[in-house]
Amino acid sequence: MRGLIVRNTGSWYDVRTDDGQLFACKVKGNFRLRGIRSTNPVAVGDIVEIKPQYDTPGRNSTPDVPEDSPSGSYALITDIHDRRNYIIRKASNLSKQSHIIAANVDLAGLIVTIAHPETSTTFIDCFLATAEAYRVPVLLIFNKVDLYDEADRRYLDAIMFLYRQLGYECLAVSAATGDGLEALIGELRGKTTLFSGNSGVGKSTLLNRLVPEARAKTAELSTAHDQGQHTTTFSEMYDLAVGGSIIDTPGIRGFGTFDFEREEVSHYFREIFQTGRHCRFGNCTHTHEPGCAVKEALGNHEIAESRYQSYLSMLEDKDEGKYREHF
Repeated sequence: MRGLIVRNTGSWYDVRTDDGQLFACKVKGNFRLRGIRSTNPVAVGDIVEIKPQYDTPGRNSTPDVPEDSPSGSYALITDIHDRRNYIIRKASNLSKQSHIIAANVDLAGLIVTIAHPETSTTFIDCFLATAEAYRVPVLLIFNKVDLYDEADRRYLDAIMFLYRQLGYECLAVSAATGDGLEALIGELRGKTTLFSGNSGVGKSTLLNRLVPEARAKTAELSTAHDQGQHTTTFSEMYDLAVGGSIIDTPGIRGFGTFDFEREEVSHYFREIFQTGRHCRFGNCTHTHEPGCAVKEALGNHEIAESRYQSYLSMLEDKDEGKYREHF
């Protein structure tokens, strides 16, 4: 029986079958032995094959079956269909493993704020590089514009100009007031969109605006550090009234990239990759080599310093062993 994973609570997966049934599912025991080096072998958005366990006599015999599972029954995930794409990050607790954020998405909506709290450009660039690697288009959603003063708005205009020049779609919105949401809905219509971002950027508030029945929990920022508090604890897919869906994911404070070789990093910075074609050496790392076109462009302000620093940060991560290991 084929179905779509619509929620992941860590130990259980909710799967909606093609005929509309909803099953609480476990991954079949030997499924984890197939060389999938991730903390979660399947993710929200995956198309899977399941085998319902109709012989379960009742809830008492399977006390850990989720309360919302019909009649206490469950199913086993026995296979996964080929993915169109997916996005992963370095697992927070296992540096040699990845964590699949979502699969089979049409768009990744990265929700960022330039204040209250500030999303670093390094975080944005790491996310963009990962999306480039897995061929997922990105929409940068700049939230909380209702809170910005004049200086914040000037910076917002500058940073949106930077990313638009690189070819990334950008929208300024306010989940609190509803400003910009009509344009956002137009971008999301008919697409399966991943929502991601740092804790505290208003992701849950924005989701509740777009899907009121989601009733996602929200929390105030930490007044001491102007940081968000984790309110979403698992990934879940929500259907949009206009067509399409949103995959909501837990907020993350850092985005540890994974699965890159050191020499590949520049490929996922659009302007660095294009400019790097003119370097004297084909294997130029754009750090110290003579005849480096990237360093020349940086000196001429044709490449943004923030982007170049993000690139260097990712190279340093590789040097520290935080990227793909050879198994």
